[in-house]
Amino acid sequence: MRAVAAAVVALTAHAAVNARLLRTPVAGPVRARVSVLLPVRDEAPRVQACLRTLLDQGAHEVLVLDDGSTDGTAERVRALGVEPLPGRPLPPGWLGKPHACAQLAEAATGDVLVFVDADVELAPGAVAATVALLEQTGLDLVSPYPRQRAPGATRLVQPLLQWSWLTFLPLRLAEHGGPSLSAANGQLLAVRRTAYDRAGGHAAVRGEVVEDVALLRAVKRAGGSGGVVDGTALATCTMYGSWRELADGYAKSLHLVPLPALALLAVLYVAPPVAAARGSRAGAVAVAAGVLGRAVAARRTGSPVGDALAHPVSVAALLGLAARSHLLRARGGLAWKGRAL
Repeated sequence: MRAVAAAVVALTAHAAVNARLLRTPVAGPVRARVSVLLPVRDEAPRVQACLRTLLDQGAHEVLVLDDGSTDGTAERVRALGVEPLPGRPLPPGWLGKPHACAQLAEAATGDVLVFVDADVELAPGAVAATVALLEQTGLDLVSPYPRQRAPGATRLVQPLLQWSWLTFLPLRLAEHGGPSLSAANGQLLAVRRTAYDRAGGHAAVRGEVVEDVALLRAVKRAGGSGGVVDGTALATCTMYGSWRELADGYAKSLHLVPLPALALLAVLYVAPPVAAARGSRAGAVAVAAGVLGRAVAARRTGSPVGDALAHPVSVAALLGLAARSHLLRARGGLAWKGRAL
């Protein structure tokens, strides 16, 4: 348990360093022509809130693609004065979101493509700040991570997204590192058109469930650079409104996490409280360090700091969701928005 405690302390220190180094986009002059691209499928309850914030960004164009919605999404888009592009039928070998994004990129005229998800609302100037960061840093792709709204029980797990890359990924090294050192979030992602085309666009990631990270990896394989940055002040996202939605959403991707990585999480963050309850001082140190690391991530990314106290329970819940995802995949039961994965 001493080795475990030492590892958790080191990871928490790493998270603190990353929190200081995390790039924060600020408003600046933008010379590039910018296309803001919104793929939607059955997003009627929230598409208007998202689209209103996109139309206020001052981008050269805002394009919406309706990917076969059946709930009135297209009508709600038209009510705001935007005519959605009709999505083409899904070809073999493609998943829905990469195909929708590829069609949007095909129609776009911008030098910078900014992809946004329908569960995101942008703050004024968010697109300009994001594109300015691209121009200031020379990076090819930046992904400002939005502040995550996590209602109800979802707050137990959702903040682990930001905690994970702050804890385990050397952010500045990762920007120019190999494809394996990649974190991105398609909720808000900006990429230079030249780098996008050189990487093969979304056609290069046509069958990827986690297409955002896969796109960054493709950009890097093509000689580009990029990574995740702070989007706390730029955007907010309500990814899931309930625990059931979260469980179904996580099911489509957690099976991609290798079992050894899940086992490591269990050893580092679930085993220590058990050891501490049995009187292990090293276990207590590991628990305290894990909670502190979660608090560092929460403070930096706008999540409730007090929720860090439940960090071991959060990781255990994540492991349970991962087990469900692996089981559903083994049974061929993975699906999302009416489409099999």
